[in-house]
Amino acid sequence: MLLNMKFKYNKKDDILLIELNNKKIDYAEQSGDLIVHFSLKREAVLLEILDASAFLKQAVFQFPKDIIESILPRSSSPSIAYKRK
Repeated sequence: MLLNMKFKYNKKDDILLIELNNKKIDYAEQSGDLIVHFSLKREAVLLEILDASAFLKQAVFQFPKDIIESILPRSSSPSIAYKRK
């Protein structure tokens, strides 16, 4: 269940780790700045996002404004611009 996800951020290396479950990791595959670690049964176990700050800045513009504001209200996150190109 995704409700038990754990997030860890390494500020020094700018890496975001998202632990989806606690299954044993068998192998990993990388595509650009995303590394997905899989179990022996090909279930995603851990997401590793390299250059996480840049990824998150881009990702925020992929969601509709109302969803972003419901997660990060303007008053608590004044540095996020909601302008679209």
